[in-house]
Amino acid sequence: MAELPANVAEELTALLGPDGLLLDQAERLAYGYDNSRRQGLPLAVALPTDAAQVQAIVRLCRAHRLPIVARGRGTNTTGASVPGEDALVVSFERMDKVLAIRPGDRVAVAQPGLLNGDLQAALAPHGLFWPPDPTSSAFCSIGGNLACNAGGPRAVKYGATRDNVLALRAVTGTGELVEFGVATTKGASGYDLSRLLIGSEGTLALIVEATLRLTPTATHRRALRALYTDVESAAAAVARLMAQPVTPSMLEFMDGDCVRLAREVGGADLPAAAGALLMLEADGEAAVLDAAESALRRAAEGPGCLSVDAAASEAEREKLWAARKALSPSLRTLAPGKINEDVVVPVSRIPELVAAVRAAAAAQSLAIVCFGHAGNGNLHVNILYDPADAAQVARADAALEAVFDAVIALGGLVSGEHGIGLAKRDLLARSLSPPTLALMRAIKAQFDPDGILNPGKVLPPP
Repeated sequence: MAELPANVAEELTALLGPDGLLLDQAERLAYGYDNSRRQGLPLAVALPTDAAQVQAIVRLCRAHRLPIVARGRGTNTTGASVPGEDALVVSFERMDKVLAIRPGDRVAVAQPGLLNGDLQAALAPHGLFWPPDPTSSAFCSIGGNLACNAGGPRAVKYGATRDNVLALRAVTGTGELVEFGVATTKGASGYDLSRLLIGSEGTLALIVEATLRLTPTATHRRALRALYTDVESAAAAVARLMAQPVTPSMLEFMDGDCVRLAREVGGADLPAAAGALLMLEADGEAAVLDAAESALRRAAEGPGCLSVDAAASEAEREKLWAARKALSPSLRTLAPGKINEDVVVPVSRIPELVAAVRAAAAAQSLAIVCFGHAGNGNLHVNILYDPADAAQVARADAALEAVFDAVIALGGLVSGEHGIGLAKRDLLARSLSPPTLALMRAIKAQFDPDGILNPGKVLPPP
């Protein structure tokens, strides 16, 4: 088993203090996994408290050719934060402060270890929020949101992480502290490299501070539930909804199996006859909500629509959304194994994607459950199978290949919000052209010439 060189351990301990470097195997193990169920054992775990310490860590690791894997709370699903056995994990849990809230500028400045939920709580008294709201928002970190360009249900109206960041401070693979972007919504001074870092999964630089673009919290919200006879009718309604002028603040899709799970596991009041469901929400001032609801209702109605109903109360609305958020873990009740992919296609192509998924399910005799952020064209395709059955494993792999082929043919991408990490690294070569990948590798080499930042992640080998 590899060990951290004694001289490196001494230098890191002198830099971070006696409790700032974790060397015990049991402690290291806790930092070696993420939600992909992959696991590795890092050489050590560094716990910096400021940007200067991060710079010193990177410079020391560069001198010793020691790989670095940045870590938030490990909620990602692609293996992006799983270290190799020769790596140092840099955990940002102690850099967890809200550095500034400027309501007049609609800006907050935060450290990467701050939890998304804690940021939202700090913003609430100011009547503001930060739009990214992944399922893990209560316990995922801002740095992790930045690394994966996290989205969530509100992205359909307010955008994903990349759309809600104004500026970044980060440490490159050479230990240089760089600053990108401006603390204003307008800026035309040089390349917009902050957007380049967002979604790079720790392969280009370690983000140590983010200036976040805030949005006023809507005073009123109204939820609609539209039920359909089948998934094709619901998918066609999504295209109609996104073609009309009123943008819903949320637009979520659930197929028939998801409807059943929301009813049986989540406790939602849903009829057994429903073959698909759309959850819609409008927000804004009270004076405009009636017109917004009418527009969304008209677009949702159409062939195959069984009913469109408004949530009778805020409690009913919360119950329905809680059932939606419980979907992913509840799929384990259907099969012991699942392959969860977060593919994305243009919204107008969702009906074709749903048809392709259903065809793959039929061809391989497997259940494939779909739900997700339909307003962005981002669906979670869950292939359910028994990992102990070799024949089912082979059929699940074949179904996955068919889904990816369909996504790429429809002008989509293999990840909408989960990122690439290890799990989808080789798939990236199917989505992007060789010249595009070559340029990405050149950018990686410019930021990280020695390749020490999260090596082996995101970019497939040349």
